[in-house]
Amino acid sequence: MKTVRRLFYVDIVSSVFFVALAFLSLFFFIDFVDELGDVGKQGYRTVHAVAASLLELPGHVYELMPIAVLIGTIYALARMAQSSEYTILRTGGLGPGRALNLLAILGLVFGVLTFVVGDYLAPLTEEQRATLTAVYKGGLKLGRSGAWLKDRHITPEGERSYSINVGSAASGGTLRNVRIFEFDTNGRLIQRIAATRGQVDEAAVWQLAEVTVTRWTEGATDEPQHVSDESLPQMSWRSTLSASVVAAAVLPVSTMSTVELARYIGHLAENEQAAQRYEIQFWKRALYPFACLVMMALALPFAYLHARGGGVSFKVFGGIMLGISFVLLNNVAGHLGMLRDWTPWMVAATPSAIYLMLSMAAFTWLVKYR
Repeated sequence: MKTVRRLFYVDIVSSVFFVALAFLSLFFFIDFVDELGDVGKQGYRTVHAVAASLLELPGHVYELMPIAVLIGTIYALARMAQSSEYTILRTGGLGPGRALNLLAILGLVFGVLTFVVGDYLAPLTEEQRATLTAVYKGGLKLGRSGAWLKDRHITPEGERSYSINVGSAASGGTLRNVRIFEFDTNGRLIQRIAATRGQVDEAAVWQLAEVTVTRWTEGATDEPQHVSDESLPQMSWRSTLSASVVAAAVLPVSTMSTVELARYIGHLAENEQAAQRYEIQFWKRALYPFACLVMMALALPFAYLHARGGGVSFKVFGGIMLGISFVLLNNVAGHLGMLRDWTPWMVAATPSAIYLMLSMAAFTWLVKYR
């Protein structure tokens, strides 16, 4: 059995490695060509474009690992079936259950590797790439409306709620175009703090620069509301929002690990903000490594197809189409989940469950009737 295991694992691992290398080379070339459009602007050079493209590779490894596992395993098993090696192994006692067990163990190894890359390496390199982008491309763009956060304080005058808007982010954790809206218990706007830039320190104190404070105060019953402006060179504003929470709101979702996503979801829930997008991303991050197991199960039926059922290239092409359809279904399910407000864990688990049932049905039919 050790010899069979070694034969399986060496062939499959080498095939998966070369498939992943081919995909990564292609994605690196595409990313590099895309980065070349910014070369020459604001000191952005070719070496920065290469570095940015390289920093994206761990994220691509995480996304492509299940597809590489599927195509590599199909190629290895189809080649064994074409040369009748798999037929000989079946004659020697390699039953369907034992073959599935061998692939399941290897699938778990690939799943652990996918989790480590996606939860530790990819967020780190994505954060470094975001920093590089902030330095040489004028900061991180946060969309037309910027990034919004909420906070609450208990003051002697009563509860105060805050809506904080960040226009963009620069290198070194600098926030630009910061606006803080303060509301009283009745939801009336009583103060707005507008700062050109700011930073959040470890004590959750916002150090703001070039500040304009606008206050609205109630006059007498028959008098209009009074508005006053005050300009300050610097200002400190204390909040309950830590630097990690602010970074989670400003940086791309891909820079957060599973634990950081869970913490940020808790913060959004406490402040009654929509967390559907982050909940779906959390469950995708948690369940995505198990897709390697599903891909292994989906590849096994190809070993039971005789050579006359199609050459190796035809089977690999079928594997590519299956991988593309899995990625497409995974992305579509995420978007539909946000639009329809579906249960996040079901949205994340449905594509893998569908393909697992498909693989088991195909495997059972081939073993029974072929």
